[in-house]
Amino acid sequence: MSDQSPPPGWNPRDPDTPEGPRGQSQPQSPAASPGRNQGRNQGRGQGSRSDRQARRDAKRAERKRKRTGWRRMIPTWRMTLGAVLLLALLVVGGLVAGYLLVHIPPANAAATAQSNVYLYADGSQLARDGEVNRVNVPLSQIPRTVQEAVLAAEDRDFYSERAVDPKAMLRAAWNTATGKGTQSGSTITQQYVKNYYLGQEQTIKRKVKEFFIAIKLGREKSKDYILEGYLNTSYFGRNAYGIQAAAQAYYGKDVGKLTTAEGAYLATLLNSPSAFDVVSHPQSRERALARWNYVLDGMVKKQWLPAAERSATRFPEPGKVRPAAGLSGQRGYLVEAVKDYIVDHKILDEKTLAEGGYRITTTIDKRRQNAFVDAVDEKMADDLDPQARKADRVVRAGGVSIDPATGKVVALYGGVDYTKQYVNNATRHDYQVASTFKPFVFASAVENDSRTQDGRRITPNTVYNGDNRRPVVGGRIRFAPENEGQVSYGPITVNTATDLSVNAVYAQMAVDVGTSKVKQTAIALGIPENTPNFLPVPAIALGTLQASVLDMTQAYATLADHGRYTPYTFVEKITKGSDSVPLPDRTPKQAISREAADTTTSMLVSVVDNGTGTAALAAGHPAAGKTGTGELDRSAWFAAYTPDLVTVVSMMGQDPDTGTLESLYGALGEARIGGGGYPARIWAQYTKTALEGGDPVDFDLELEPGAAPSPPPAVPTSPEPTPDEESTPQSPAPPSRPNRPSRPTPPTGGQNQGQDQGQDQGQDQGQDTGGQSTEGDTTGGRTGAGTSTGTSAGTTSGTTTGATAGALGGVTGGLRGRPPSEYLE
Repeated sequence: MSDQSPPPGWNPRDPDTPEGPRGQSQPQSPAASPGRNQGRNQGRGQGSRSDRQARRDAKRAERKRKRTGWRRMIPTWRMTLGAVLLLALLVVGGLVAGYLLVHIPPANAAATAQSNVYLYADGSQLARDGEVNRVNVPLSQIPRTVQEAVLAAEDRDFYSERAVDPKAMLRAAWNTATGKGTQSGSTITQQYVKNYYLGQEQTIKRKVKEFFIAIKLGREKSKDYILEGYLNTSYFGRNAYGIQAAAQAYYGKDVGKLTTAEGAYLATLLNSPSAFDVVSHPQSRERALARWNYVLDGMVKKQWLPAAERSATRFPEPGKVRPAAGLSGQRGYLVEAVKDYIVDHKILDEKTLAEGGYRITTTIDKRRQNAFVDAVDEKMADDLDPQARKADRVVRAGGVSIDPATGKVVALYGGVDYTKQYVNNATRHDYQVASTFKPFVFASAVENDSRTQDGRRITPNTVYNGDNRRPVVGGRIRFAPENEGQVSYGPITVNTATDLSVNAVYAQMAVDVGTSKVKQTAIALGIPENTPNFLPVPAIALGTLQASVLDMTQAYATLADHGRYTPYTFVEKITKGSDSVPLPDRTPKQAISREAADTTTSMLVSVVDNGTGTAALAAGHPAAGKTGTGELDRSAWFAAYTPDLVTVVSMMGQDPDTGTLESLYGALGEARIGGGGYPARIWAQYTKTALEGGDPVDFDLELEPGAAPSPPPAVPTSPEPTPDEESTPQSPAPPSRPNRPSRPTPPTGGQNQGQDQGQDQGQDQGQDTGGQSTEGDTTGGRTGAGTSTGTSAGTTSGTTTGATAGALGGVTGGLRGRPPSEYLE
């Protein structure tokens, strides 16, 4: 059989040709290789392309197999790109549609804004805040420097920028939608649109309209037209709309006569009209001046004001507030307090509220409000004689009354008359609260289970050194406070130190507790954290912070309600037409433990029964309270409460012409004014009338373990008080108190032994040293003037043999033979 012929292009191997290495044939001759290589390369190329395609197909199939389950929910890049392009198309389409569909509307109702109506809690009318004061002027009548001051304050690039700032608009819209607060429209054009064409409500719908109207206005109107409209529609406070009305309200002149400094101040007001009024809100003066300087510095930066002229510019004091006649008496103070509450709690912003048309039902009880005014008039104001006594010119008074169970402000006394004294004494923050802060120190001690430097738990019966100028131990700041009248008390219990308001004891206690903890407790009770001079230092115990009467009433209301904090309110309901305005949530919370609050209350009951606050007994109701006298006697406080009503009264000294704080020395014919005098008597009469018709209710208290009964007041060991010492008038006898539970029986043992020995020694030595007092009585014979023969440790170890003789021995005597009710703070 013959061999088959090889396929074309195949060169058969010659059997005689030797094989190469590893059995391979030797290379073919050049003549034979081209045809074979060409065929081989073509085959390889075709195979490579098919293989690559096959591999790609396999990979695609593999990817499709892998995109199962949750992976199928992840969009591909093609899908993402398509979505972005579609969204961009929708946005552009929306902008075009919005621009075409939104037209510039006519002026809004704010151009002829209505007045707001304020009602008492019973629905009767309290006040109406008057018609809007608005006068339009052409831009040519407004000085160039005044225009530039406004631009420096609000929009420095107004003439060069676009009508809208999309970034600021988105930020404002997002904050509104997410509840993070409201924000301005950014540019002057947007603010003018809001003022004149729309309204002040903070909604997404209004923001969208504002955006498109501002764009159209910017394209159709000149910058001068927009600036003129803005200056004529902006709210400057004092019920003044527009720069002309503001010039008259603050400086009593036409806008054309305003100086650069005055224009800068009016521009300052645009940021926060009422808050930056340095006349009606003196506590905001520092912030207002900072903003005024910011405006002037901006003018220099834009080269609108020479630096030399800027350096020579002085702050232009605005004139007095001229309230509407309908806001005379207490009505103006009440309306102002309600407005501040609404704005501060972001119920409505100031400009929206100023548009008017709101019907505001307040929490003010008409009967109790009248009772407060009558009490101040009868117990203080009627005795003032500025013609005969120059010191009477500086006397002011403020007060607030709160229902502790609900947090409702039921009465407020802001001053003699809103049209005469326009600063609200109930809400101002420029007077020290003095010793009315001390209860917060003790409440913090109980709340934090604090101990003294030597490890004793702080209770009403803990003994401290009450010597005058005793250096505080354990603090980082050197501090040796003076007691009132430079009096040294020696060993003295916390309860007695509270009765007599001994500074040395409470300064040391603040350090023992921790000043930061004391501050946190006060904040929890209701003192705002941003209160002026609210510093965590030992002096905090003496009340150096400048809280308002309203703030102190809030904090004492928390103590009265067993440590439960209920935010105060002035407002029951706000309506406009058929719509109701939402009010903030006021859910109560437990600020401090009931034991901490109630044990503090038990000591404040002793202040009224035995200490500096006995004038409050005239109210005829069980009461707990604390007196206080500010530095240089510029203020005198009485903060007190019954189980169902909390009231704080303060007397203040202020020059009626200059506004500077003044001492109350010599006012009302007395050498000194203390919290236990006029303020306590005002409190007693008001409380008696306010609670008229109800039976006296005693406190239901749960005391901390080891809380002892209140001992009698102490007697100083040295030196004799100074001649200008405060003298609180004799208080009436305590009224009968039905169903009053008896005080706990004091522990037996060493403590009683020490008390007995102290009383014996105090009586023996007191009879020798008491003598006749300056008042002509001889009740000082039984004062505990004897010295101690033991140590304060006896109060806890049972080994006291007279260490607290001076503090516990005297039962009827007092300083220079006076009764305990006349001790100083």
